[in-house]
Amino acid sequence: MKKDIQVFDNVLQLIGKTPLIKLNKMAQDFDGDFYAKVEAFNPGHSSKDRIALHIIEEAERQGILTPGDTIIETTSGNTGFSIAMVSIIKGYECILAVSSKSSADKIDMLKSMGAQVYVCPANVSADDPRSYYQVAKRLHDEIKGSVYINQYFNALNLDAHYHTTGPEIWEQTEGQITHLVACSGTGGTISGISKYLKEQNPNVQVIGVDAYGSVLKKYHETREFDEKEIYPYRIEGLGKNLIPTATDFDLIDRFVKVSDEESAHTAREISRSEGLFVGYTSGAAMQALKQLNEEGTFKTGDKVVVVFPDHGSRYMSKVYNDKWMEDQGFFDSQTEMTEKIQYVK
Repeated sequence: MKKDIQVFDNVLQLIGKTPLIKLNKMAQDFDGDFYAKVEAFNPGHSSKDRIALHIIEEAERQGILTPGDTIIETTSGNTGFSIAMVSIIKGYECILAVSSKSSADKIDMLKSMGAQVYVCPANVSADDPRSYYQVAKRLHDEIKGSVYINQYFNALNLDAHYHTTGPEIWEQTEGQITHLVACSGTGGTISGISKYLKEQNPNVQVIGVDAYGSVLKKYHETREFDEKEIYPYRIEGLGKNLIPTATDFDLIDRFVKVSDEESAHTAREISRSEGLFVGYTSGAAMQALKQLNEEGTFKTGDKVVVVFPDHGSRYMSKVYNDKWMEDQGFFDSQTEMTEKIQYVK
């Protein structure tokens, strides 16, 4: 009797069920036990696979998306890659408005996945017609049969993580999780996971990671949008110059801010110490964990989960490039440059 071939019908069936991996060297002197939810194990190498699939399939169920339609989105890179991947499998055209802050690697990857890419200036206000928000809206208005995903203001963003990432973390920790630490950009990841975890145990502490130059931390604390908080920063995938409705601030207990430089070095440290090749945003999440530990946030017996949202391959021209690090002023001296290549003649 022949056995069935063990095979997936397509790459989309690999989305989710990412591993929880114990942090050993990075957290060896911390109080408590620390685990990384490594979203780079998704086929599109980031947590954004989850929302791309969920939002697109919900649009299909509602009859909003039909064969031959065009999907439009604003993205710092990861969501765009995931949407392009889903579009290929499902047969949709894909147009992406991308911030110029996105790495060249990300933009090249989007093009390689067949997407039409509009690169928009990063350091303009959200309502500027050149901003990637406004460019996406304009394209949606101009192109018949197009659907604008609008992840920053789409409740399905939160919903995707409520139904997948949250239950996975709860099951993987056998309900023992005491703290969740996750970056907040659109806010869908942290809000969706938090909603599920707090339904299981309201005492789980949820801590968001924000960037210096972003408005989220102050808005959480005061419910006031302060434009004076806004200035350019380099980390991709967290922080905002607007308030995304996909973020449920009531589900987040507190925020901590991290710097561009420390987050970049911490991303590189994760790769060297844990063997996990993760992205800039993951470095920011781990940097927040370091700062929280120094503050005495954790105690022996705590079970802390930090979300590593993406893969290091998206940042080869940035945090993993010594020249870029030097150009940003992130190396204090030439001796810090970790040159390990020797050419034999």
